[in-house]
Amino acid sequence: MAVVIGRRGRRIPEAHAWDHVAGVSCFNDGSVRDWQHHTRQFIPGKNFPGTGAFGPALVTLDELPADRVVPLTTRVNGEQVQHATTDQMIFPIPVLLAYVSTFTTLVPGDVIVTGTPGGVGVKRNPPRFLQAGDTVEVEIGSVGRLVNPVRKEE
Repeated sequence: MAVVIGRRGRRIPEAHAWDHVAGVSCFNDGSVRDWQHHTRQFIPGKNFPGTGAFGPALVTLDELPADRVVPLTTRVNGEQVQHATTDQMIFPIPVLLAYVSTFTTLVPGDVIVTGTPGGVGVKRNPPRFLQAGDTVEVEIGSVGRLVNPVRKEE
């Protein structure tokens, strides 16, 4: 889930975190795993061109259920490979915003991308890696569905 900041804030208390959110959207983090493990930092594997799809729309908080609990589902070639709900997040959105705002000022337009439900390919037994020709769908209840083809880099 991508969280888009709508109001500037620094050292935001968890109790006021949602006041700083313009809306949410789907985000598909297409990690390049062999590069992700070159160092102890994930930056190389998460910043290749075309690996961070975002959309299809920004959904405002009033369009979500009052408790903001929505399902998160990922499918590869139509097969469900991940599923959870936002109330199962290890770091709920207010916790993430409070933490990030301790070391940087959040400004309108900033995007915070949350983690992913269990079931990522590298952790499967046997591991399952995306291949050119695969299709990945990220769907968030009340938010939308983002569909991306997997292509080999030219």
